Amino acid sequence: MEVDEMSMIAIRDLSFAYGGGLDAIFTHVDLQLDTDWRLGLIGRNGRGKTTLLRLLMGELPHEGSIHANVGFTYFPFAVADPQRDTLCVLRESIAPFDAMEREMEQCLAALGEETTERYFELLERYQFHDGYQIDGRIEAELSQMGMSTELLGRPFSTLSNGEQTRALLCALFLRRDRFVLLDEPTNHLDERGRELTAQYLGRKKGFIVVSHDRSFLDQVVDHILSIDKCGITLEQGNYSSWRENERRREQQAHMQLERARAERERLELAARRAADWAGKTEQGKFAARNAGLRPDRGFVGHRAAKLMKRAKSIESRREEAAAQKAELIRQLESAEPIVLKPLPPEREKLVTAADLTIRYAQRSLFEKLRFSIGRGDRVALTGPNGCGKSSVIKLVMGEPVPHEGTLWRQPGLIVSYVPQDTSFLRGSLRDFTTAQPVNEAVFRSILRKLGFSRAQFDEPMESYSAGQRKKVLLAASLASQAHLYIWDEPLNYIDIVSREQIEQLLLQYRPSMLFVEHDRAFVDNVATEIIRLGRQEGEDR
Repeated sequence: MEVDEMSMIAIRDLSFAYGGGLDAIFTHVDLQLDTDWRLGLIGRNGRGKTTLLRLLMGELPHEGSIHANVGFTYFPFAVADPQRDTLCVLRESIAPFDAMEREMEQCLAALGEETTERYFELLERYQFHDGYQIDGRIEAELSQMGMSTELLGRPFSTLSNGEQTRALLCALFLRRDRFVLLDEPTNHLDERGRELTAQYLGRKKGFIVVSHDRSFLDQVVDHILSIDKCGITLEQGNYSSWRENERRREQQAHMQLERARAERERLELAARRAADWAGKTEQGKFAARNAGLRPDRGFVGHRAAKLMKRAKSIESRREEAAAQKAELIRQLESAEPIVLKPLPPEREKLVTAADLTIRYAQRSLFEKLRFSIGRGDRVALTGPNGCGKSSVIKLVMGEPVPHEGTLWRQPGLIVSYVPQDTSFLRGSLRDFTTAQPVNEAVFRSILRKLGFSRAQFDEPMESYSAGQRKKVLLAASLASQAHLYIWDEPLNYIDIVSREQIEQLLLQYRPSMLFVEHDRAFVDNVATEIIRLGRQEGEDR
């Protein structure tokens, strides 16, 4: 295939397995990507999304080839000195301007032939990276991202996680001749931050973004790279168009599967009949001889052999149909249903808040908040980071949070809680379930339906990815019987397939819920009521 050296990333016959293991992550992958595309990379947790980005970065040995006429830049990346002013941090994230400036000054002071030549080399490199205009370009990028340029004069460490993320994204897109690899950039962004970042990336080109936020992908990408059990597929369009096409493919595969099953049954019957005919024909030779007849044994034997050959042919076709059926089953990534059995509450109302106000350091997070959670209500708390969502959750959990107003909880309320943090998970799954009020069989069944392989059940939880650890907490919650399910940002690092499974579950069983989540599609699809806290404009604080 002809490859345009100036604009393509060519992946040829790529194969990779960690530690040279038999369980390959990628096998004989061929892809050709345009460096102007905005690609969304999706797939189950553990399918190899981050691995593919690391392969593009040249960090992992592999078979096959990856050729590109641009360099790759990976996000997230560490900041060497977060105590420096934000402008300095962003400048150094683009190119080593400070070092180049110091060396150019030294070259000018030395006044020699070699130093003069070195000075012009540095000057050419400095100008290539827009060194003389870089401060203004940084300010312009921040403005495009909806951020105040006042942040540039503050120490980078004083910015919120969301502000740091968005600022560093701006720096990435100021690098020259780079193709940007974004590995879940929305993890520290609230709803407003995601919207601003989506608008910003929608005006850019030349990147791959790993994200499980469907609304975000719909706003940002023009192509989808999907990793499943069968490999990697490339399709033009956003996530919604890919998902609709995927539904059609699943329906077609199910129809083919039913036809393959019917064909297998028909072939099995035909094979048995042909084998019976062949046996009876062969027996006929001896029966005729015993009766004193002289049949044409050559003709009869030929007929028997022909019938046996036909039986074997039918058997071969049966095996082919069985293989086709197995392949169709392997290709179908549709999720099995998950069973949830919430406890019925004793009263219609589980929680009621009246004139609730929370202040910290003389600053009100919110005032006069009123809400209630009844049987089957799924209440979403939304708002920028720092607006008091976690404080509301703590109050409903029964923790002592200084507040004004009243918050009433149904007596004997049983809560199933999924926290943001997963770092406390240690040891084996068996030890974890022993310490939890969950049914281990149901817990393991849910994990399998959320994409866990059987081998992962024997691995220590310290080795799990962030998404796998979060699935452990979600599975434990789903396997628990409770009156009220409280989930604090449950979908961080969770793949799209699992998100859609969980949505279907909640819509089917209608548990009473209070949850915080920045995935707009999830909130829109699941919540029966949305409580918006704090200001809706401004930065991620």
